[in-house]
Amino acid sequence: MDDRITPSYPALLAAARALATEFAATAAERDAAGGTPKLQRDALRASGLLALSIPQEYGGAGASWRQTLDIVREFARVDPSIAHVFGFHHLMLATVRLFSTPAQWEPWFRHTARLNWFWGNALNPLDGRTIARKFTGHRIFSGQKSFCSGATDSEMLIVSALDDAGGELLIAAVPTARSGISVIQDWDNIGQRQTDSGSVNFDKVRVEENEVLAVPGPLSTPFACLRPLVAQSVLTHVYLGIAEGAFDEARNYTLREARPWFRSTVQRIEEDPYVLGHYGDFLIGLESARALASLAAGMLDDAWERGPALDESERGELALKIAAAKVAATRVGLDLTSRMFDVTGARSTHAALRLDRYWRNLRTQTLHDPVDYKVRELGEWALKRTYPQPSFYS
Repeated sequence: MDDRITPSYPALLAAARALATEFAATAAERDAAGGTPKLQRDALRASGLLALSIPQEYGGAGASWRQTLDIVREFARVDPSIAHVFGFHHLMLATVRLFSTPAQWEPWFRHTARLNWFWGNALNPLDGRTIARKFTGHRIFSGQKSFCSGATDSEMLIVSALDDAGGELLIAAVPTARSGISVIQDWDNIGQRQTDSGSVNFDKVRVEENEVLAVPGPLSTPFACLRPLVAQSVLTHVYLGIAEGAFDEARNYTLREARPWFRSTVQRIEEDPYVLGHYGDFLIGLESARALASLAAGMLDDAWERGPALDESERGELALKIAAAKVAATRVGLDLTSRMFDVTGARSTHAALRLDRYWRNLRTQTLHDPVDYKVRELGEWALKRTYPQPSFYS
């Protein structure tokens, strides 16, 4: 799993790290402001990283999922909003690859690589307010979608609607600038404040039949069912990156600013046994989550390379590993982003530092789908040897 070589990857990783350093300088300020990180999105366009997961024969870097997810995590350490929209951009590319024909996805890949398109999300299968009506050669989408991460400042959208006749879920790829599409700036949540995860309105939007992702279609084969597992993998690496960023921030503050408690009898805080105990717990948790995430990412690459030959049991084994990694990253991250204040002290709650953003970002993002249901899926496997049922969340 570690022998996949992408010649351009070291340079792209270096570019990502340079961008992460740049993003970190304004992350707290932009967290307070909310809104669209336009300058940062344009920097991603200029970097070539939007073509990271696109195969080389279509103008991309041909990076593996492990490599792509590692860069998602690089960004998440300093700016999880950027990591979210960047990771979901690659998820949208995976969506067209898995759900449509080569005649559809190949041109989209080439245009994305050549023109630095940003893909946004307006799929949300749980929001049934958008309805599609069928006409000769096209459909009309009307309604609204919520939780449309990255829709603002995107060139392309993955959208969904329910067929008005039979209730079938239809998914399509359309230009964001198409007549009738309005991206609404109504995202003002406690965390992930620059993901633009608000609403998109569809007012009699024409969708051509060749824009509908119908063959093989959503979740139609074990290979097509990799789409939700790519989504869960992106989220896992965002969570893990947030936890790693919180750890680094806490460590720097502890060593540079924090003071020992007056009853500790130590001269320096790094000698306090309770502080050391906290850091030991943090490290154990992070190392465990990293190991699970690494295993799952390697298995995702193996499954992706299997293509249409992937079977249900192989897909099921991967789903279990990704679920375990996601649960671990969630639990470790929420624990660390809360307990980091035990090792930084009262002064670290100064509003200008906004260290609470690590917890706010993670708490907001981890509500994407309840972790309890991931644990139940793992329990069903542990007791009954039943694989997770494929859905857009498993």
